[in-house]
Amino acid sequence: MDSKRSAIGRRQLFAWAAGALGVAAAGTAMTLASGGPAGAAVGASTRFDLKDPSNELFREIALQETRVLQSFSFDNTNKHLYVVSLVQGSRQLPGETRTYTGDERAKYGDLCVTELDWTGAKLGRMYLKGFGHGVSIAVEPSGNGAYLWTETESVEAPDPSYPTDASKNIGWGSRIGRFKFANGTVLTANSSKVAKFTPVAGADRTTIAIDPASKRLALRYRLGGAFQFGLYDLAAFTAGTYTQLAHVMQPTDIASPPPFQGFTTFGQYLYLLEGSAYGSTNPAPGNTYQSVIDWNTGTRTERRLSEAGKSLAFREPEGLAIQIPDTTKPTAARLVTGFASTTSATDTNKRASFYYKDALV
Repeated sequence: MDSKRSAIGRRQLFAWAAGALGVAAAGTAMTLASGGPAGAAVGASTRFDLKDPSNELFREIALQETRVLQSFSFDNTNKHLYVVSLVQGSRQLPGETRTYTGDERAKYGDLCVTELDWTGAKLGRMYLKGFGHGVSIAVEPSGNGAYLWTETESVEAPDPSYPTDASKNIGWGSRIGRFKFANGTVLTANSSKVAKFTPVAGADRTTIAIDPASKRLALRYRLGGAFQFGLYDLAAFTAGTYTQLAHVMQPTDIASPPPFQGFTTFGQYLYLLEGSAYGSTNPAPGNTYQSVIDWNTGTRTERRLSEAGKSLAFREPEGLAIQIPDTTKPTAARLVTGFASTTSATDTNKRASFYYKDALV
């Protein structure tokens, strides 16, 4: 079925199982403690039910750039949404002596962050030069603003879709960066305002997601030619201590194709997204799949076709994130999927559409 609409909080107030992740009192976040299965570093929790039909959050909203969104993340404290896109062709930023094509922007790893409120209205934008492809970002609220976590220090490499065409090369981030969102500014990867992190020696293609309830972060990285994921305590990671709480390998059948498109983490589980845009070989409802992996065992417990937003004229999955509508109820959350879309078959400017699941099992 296509997505349905519902009020905030529908079927959200499910109790989390006993274990390392617990909620002390209203308004407090889940914390890591001992417990759970023998040898497990991550306590037991419920998970999102991928069979739950998706609900529409926003449909076909405009971003700062007209290219597809790459990823997004929620500031649940200030009720903002940050969406990352590659900088569009013909854009000339302050300090630049000429315009650049879209292919050049992709090769250099130049990104744009659009700040939205929770009605989908644009609040601001920020440009990131030389950061990467924007595969996944994370938000850490700070007072009335936020720190953004992204890949940074872009390195040019072939696009998997065009492995022999150097003109289609893509810039991929080689490190993790953390910086304060500042509306209207242009930030370069070598700026002193960007804190850099290198958690896994020898790894590349490193990207990040944050669980806003447990205050843990997940990294996806490539090491020895294989993509894998590590789970860390957010505060310890920020302080430079890179002790993995859990580690899992990416299933080998992902990105072969359809392509990998995003990830996030919540409680005991890691969520993955894969799929490609509608086309002659991929008609509606498309090939968008979501997967759930148990951090403690590395087992994929579910992989399911998503039909969220299947009526979109153009539909390409782009990113996963966790939204918590009421921060006093941190376990009443939403698993949100982003899609690049258009308003019609004749208007190729890309819009952003978002759909969520909120049933827990």
